[in-house]
Amino acid sequence: MGTIAVHEFIALDGVYEDPSWTFEYGFDPKMGETLAAITSASKAILLGRTTFEMFAPAWSTRTVEDDPGAPFFNDTTKYVVGASEPQVEWANSTRVGAYDPEVIRKLKDEIDGVIYISGSGTLVRALLADGLIDDLHLFVYPIALGTGKRLWSDGVDATKLALKEHEVYANGVVHLSYGPAEG
Repeated sequence: MGTIAVHEFIALDGVYEDPSWTFEYGFDPKMGETLAAITSASKAILLGRTTFEMFAPAWSTRTVEDDPGAPFFNDTTKYVVGASEPQVEWANSTRVGAYDPEVIRKLKDEIDGVIYISGSGTLVRALLADGLIDDLHLFVYPIALGTGKRLWSDGVDATKLALKEHEVYANGVVHLSYGPAEG
């Protein structure tokens, strides 16, 4: 049975939208090591349609010389969740349709290993509400943006998590790894 591991870049106030605000902090090499550890255990990628449409043109033309993560993103099977058909093509991609927790449970049953999610905030919010995320890796940046889509929005039920590990990087970013809370 598979597990779902998510990584999100978020601000202190939970904003994840348009992570271009992260650029001013640089990318600490240790963050790359953490992300490489997550992706190296992954057998599949699960993305929301919007993130898929952003990632496809950015990753599909990259090679390992451009970015060591390119083979993972290009060669790994990608499952796309969304009510509408993606507007771009990308090798090794399969559309699974609108969000349905039973479809995701079936995918977890069929994939022996980690199913990786990057971004895809709307999808991640739904998966959290349905208790389908096994590992939530939050890379929290030392800024409160004040506006933008938040990973947890007003009016949602409480989400209880258990801290599994944490790490602080030289650029001020904190990595918090959570799993489901017991009981």
